[in-house]
Parts: sequence; structure tokens; C-alpha cells
Amino acid sequence: MTVLASNLKPSGSQHLPRHVAIIMDGNGRWARARGKPRTFGHRAGVEAVRRTVEAAADIGIEFLTLYGFSTENWKRPEGEVSDLMGLLRLFIKRELAALDKNGVCIRVIGDRTRFAADIQELLENAEKRTASNTRLKLTIALSYGSRAEIADAMRSIAHRIERGELSAADVTEDMIEQSLATAGMPDPDLLIRTSGEQRISNFLLWQCAYTEFVFDDVLWPDFDRQHLERAIESFAGRERRFGAVL
Repeated sequence: MTVLASNLKPSGSQHLPRHVAIIMDGNGRWARARGKPRTFGHRAGVEAVRRTVEAAADIGIEFLTLYGFSTENWKRPEGEVSDLMGLLRLFIKRELAALDKNGVCIRVIGDRTRFAADIQELLENAEKRTASNTRLKLTIALSYGSRAEIADAMRSIAHRIERGELSAADVTEDMIEQSLATAGMPDPDLLIRTSGEQRISNFLLWQCAYTEFVFDDVLWPDFDRQHLERAIESFAGRERRFGAVL
């Protein structure tokens, strides 16, 4: 049975996904369609982030994870990467106070050591300042790749085995899960990808084992609350069996 997304309230409804993950795709195509450089699309994409965070908190989503910058994105032209770093700085400086005031807790996953020192400091301060907020847990994946995340988890467990703290027989799915960057978070119930592409691009590979997917043709800069609600409505109409027979 499908429920209208507009009727979903922050009350833990069975129809409301607890954790929504989004692959924000289409900034470049959005800009190109308007005869503008890719950076124009990235700037518009920042506005879509703001709208989406506000909508998710208002609807009652507990966890929102956004794929902001992948490990592969470092291969983009130097000028584009530089512009993206500037937008990241600007977003944190401009939005942090409002996010904190609105009860948003920020968490960053990914290899932040590749960022400039001032960006690392901004990210750390954002996490510390918002750590006690509970209205919405916002995770931003930056310089993130899921295969690298899983490899890091395996190395961590392997080191424990080398030190004699564990045996190979002790390794469980739960142990691996707790060794990932997303430890302590529920797996995504719903993953949305914009721009019509139908792949998950090295994003939360372990965590999405039983996630419901929605692929939307809308380009990310045009994504708004209506698109989020439509995805939730699609999610609400599905039976989640997790391998069982209902």
C-alpha cells in the first residue's frame, strides 16, 4: 500500500525510511544545458543540498547521507576541483550556524587527509559543534570510496589478528560493520540517485545490501522536497522482505 508522502510525519511511521542516502548527480549537465561552466552547476547544487537537508529534517528522516565528493572526483580537472573545494569552504562557513540551530548533527566520512589543512579544520569544527544535535544526522561523504572504506576495515581487523586480539574465526559481519566509517548508523533504507543514471558508483557498497533504490531523471540542482517526497512515496509502496517470504 502506498501512502501520500505529504501525509508522512516525523513520528517513526512504518512508511518513513529511517535513513535516506543520495547520490547527487547532474550538476555538469544542468550547467551545460544552460550554456554555463560546470562550476555554475555545482553552485546550484549547493542550493539543492540546503533544500534537501531542510526537507529531510521537516519530514522526519533521522539519517541523511549525501555523496558529496568521491575518491574518483580527484581526477577531475584541477580548476574544477579547486572550485569544488571553494564551494565546500563556503558551504560550511555560511551554513554551519543554521544547521546547528536547526538540530542537525554533521558527520564526515572519507579520506579527509587529502583536503587542505583549513578544510580539515572546518570539517572537524563542524562535527564538534553539532555533535549533540539529534533532529537530523547528516553524513557527508567527502573523498569517499566504498571499496577503500572496506579495505580499511579489513586492515583494521587484520591488525587485531596480528596482535593476537582476535582469531580469524572471530570475524563476523557485525565486526566488519563496526569497522566501517558508518559504524553506529543504520544501513540506508532508501538510496536516491538523480540524473537518470542507474548505478551506485562505489557508494556504501556494504551498507546497501538491502537498500531500496530510486533513480530519478531530475538533475541534482533541480531536486527539491517534491522529488524527495516522491521517492519516499515509492519506498512506502514496496515490500521489504530482506530475503524472507512474507
